[in-house]
Amino acid sequence: MLQPSFLSSDHGTRIAYHKTAGISPGVVFLGGFMSDMEGSKALELEAYCRRAGRAFVRFDYWGHGQSSGQFADGTIGLWLKDALAVIDGLTEGPQILVGSSMGGWIALLAAKARRARVKGLVGIAAAPDFTVRHWAELSADDQQTIQRDGRLEVYSDYGPDPYVFTRALFEDGWQNRVNCSPIHLDIPVRLIQGLEDADVPWQTAMEIAGNLTGDDIEVILVPGGDHRLSEPNDLKRLVRVVDDMAKDMS
Repeated sequence: MLQPSFLSSDHGTRIAYHKTAGISPGVVFLGGFMSDMEGSKALELEAYCRRAGRAFVRFDYWGHGQSSGQFADGTIGLWLKDALAVIDGLTEGPQILVGSSMGGWIALLAAKARRARVKGLVGIAAAPDFTVRHWAELSADDQQTIQRDGRLEVYSDYGPDPYVFTRALFEDGWQNRVNCSPIHLDIPVRLIQGLEDADVPWQTAMEIAGNLTGDDIEVILVPGGDHRLSEPNDLKRLVRVVDDMAKDMS
């Protein structure tokens, strides 16, 4: 594994990243909750961009992968600052944001914050406002634990380490809700969503599409598709969607 470069942000995160130089529009990959930039989707997109001679950046948020900080200290707002620092400091010209799961939420927020730079968005099992839904699904005992202790550890099928949900994460997530009202973005948006996703209901993609105000929105529902959408056919589809969007913008 190649060693990353690092970007020292004004807000304190030492952001690990890999950057590929190339033509515009560039592509920025935004990973998911407790994920990192070494996943198959990020690497597949990097390989595609190299073949196409297209600019590409993948990076780790605060407390993820090789970046600085403790995961439990992170929030949506902080991870959004990381994404904006990457867009501002490591890219030039128009960009396509590709957000996986939580990265889809951050991509929507970043697109709104950098309208002059973000010209397209691809969501993969995009999970905006997932903290709101997750809080509602917690038991009363778990909610009480978070209120009392400030945190809750939950084990999942995605790895040996527990997910850490903090009170700060839920409170900040509420402040950063985006899928509860019109999303004023007039850019091409493609939402790829598995119908067998156990973490993000496929209806979420339809809700996002319904809230977006632009007129170039497509939802791609994948029969049998899970949350990761990392099988060979999934990766080919992702590359095809990003390539079509980039060519339309060139």
